Amino acid sequence: MADSGVQSVYDQSLIQKAELFSALLPSERDFIHSRSSILQLRKGERLFSPGEHAEHFYMLIEGSIHVVRPISGGGEDEMARFTVGDSIGDFDFARGGEYDAYAEAVTDCILVMFPGLGLTMDMFALEEPYTISRILLNSIVMMTSRIKATHQIIIENLSWVQELHRRAYEDPGTGLWKQSFLTDEINRILENPTALIMLKPDRFKTLVDSRGHNVGDEAMIRIALVLKSAIRRIGRGWPLRFKSNEVGILVNKCDSSLAETSARELFKAIAAMEPVPAQGDMPAFSFSATISYAVWPHDNTIWEDLLNENYALLLDTWRAGGNQIVHYTGREA
Repeated sequence: MADSGVQSVYDQSLIQKAELFSALLPSERDFIHSRSSILQLRKGERLFSPGEHAEHFYMLIEGSIHVVRPISGGGEDEMARFTVGDSIGDFDFARGGEYDAYAEAVTDCILVMFPGLGLTMDMFALEEPYTISRILLNSIVMMTSRIKATHQIIIENLSWVQELHRRAYEDPGTGLWKQSFLTDEINRILENPTALIMLKPDRFKTLVDSRGHNVGDEAMIRIALVLKSAIRRIGRGWPLRFKSNEVGILVNKCDSSLAETSARELFKAIAAMEPVPAQGDMPAFSFSATISYAVWPHDNTIWEDLLNENYALLLDTWRAGGNQIVHYTGREA
């Protein structure tokens, strides 16, 4: 909420520190100062939320604010924490974008807000067009500078960035790519046609219950090696771990014929895995798998539906006895 009662707290030098206004003349900064407002937030209140248009930016006078991004599958990721003197949201404001995270007061806060309450940049364009044009020009310079700086950091630390990216998406137990990789990167890697082959080992709970989790973990590592070998043989694609013991491969530039062949080769490779030896009264455990596959966009033009429905078919087939290959065919293009 805005409160003119705390206006005395606001020193004009604060607005002069903002990178967005660094190139303005003193008289222009006076104009910016006069068109700003003081904003108070109680602990737990939000400054902005995902999807809101960035029509203001803020400078923190008192308190602390953190910016948090919701992540797919639930949970949150704290992106930044701001303290006294920090600017909040100036880059989003400069580019006229929408927020993809929310900002929340960690403690009671006082902020400077520009444009002030009830004001817009369109109003200022009529009132002081020259000043606003200089602000817009400076916003372009600021964005370009930050993008170049980020690009330079990535170049200087490319191997480290690539390793960090790999570790963020790697399943530690098997070395397969996590499903979160698929969720985050699918728009970049999806190309027509792309095959999704999903696999669930049969009777796996029996193996774990009778031989223990260590044996189950070892079996998953061996299954992961089968998937990685398949990807190396094809020459492209990603071996994936979805949930628990449900795994698979994603292969781009893979039509239905190649997808079927690859599914059959995986089926045979799992069956050919060395059985877990007999132990006491427990007989040897031989491996088999249930496999379902689908090809985007032929089997379904909507990727999310193809993924979910192919997975549902996998589970239904597995529950019915498994040890077979099924082809999901949904809505055709």
